[in-house]
Amino acid sequence: MNQLSFNEQNLIPVITQEAKTGQVLMMAWMSPESLQISLDSGLMTYWSRSRNTLWKKGESSGHLQRIVAMQVDCDGDALLFKVNQTGAACHTGRKHCFYFSLDASQPEKPAFVITENPSLF
Repeated sequence: MNQLSFNEQNLIPVITQEAKTGQVLMMAWMSPESLQISLDSGLMTYWSRSRNTLWKKGESSGHLQRIVAMQVDCDGDALLFKVNQTGAACHTGRKHCFYFSLDASQPEKPAFVITENPSLF
């Protein structure tokens, strides 16, 4: 824990990835407390910046994230968790949060669009 670099809000960014497929599910933040709770319980607990409180993923929805592995980047300022996801990871009900893609078909006017590939939802 002492080797991690938390930002000025005492938070560290976390990428959460499905262990079986490698699909990136979401990005969130952890405080030292939420990281310790996650490691102790084996279930992902984040820090909600909007609510300014601990956020146990799936507590109300049942869409839990069970930790399989944790990695730290080379600078110690970002975390990667591999999890077994139950249900949707995104608050929109989608499997993951990365369902927007850049439509570069009109380079002078690129736009973000919702990907229509059903396998992404």
